[in-house]
Amino acid sequence: MTNLEVHATAPVDLEGDLASLHGDCVRMAPHWAPPERNVSLPVSPSRIHGVNVPPKSAGLLEAMSDYGD
Repeated sequence: MTNLEVHATAPVDLEGDLASLHGDCVRMAPHWAPPERNVSLPVSPSRIHGVNVPPKSAGLLEAMSDYGD
């Protein structure tokens, strides 16, 4: 069996309840940065020309069954 050593600044409660989990999340939240917000602008339908699929990929997809293999 592997010996796992945990080095934590706060006591670890492996048998904790929901309140304990919430407390853990509140303590960790300041360490996580929010993702940058990507704003997508609408694309004119005249700029959409379909999808280009390489011949090898098209052949692979054609050989697959409709419901998976």
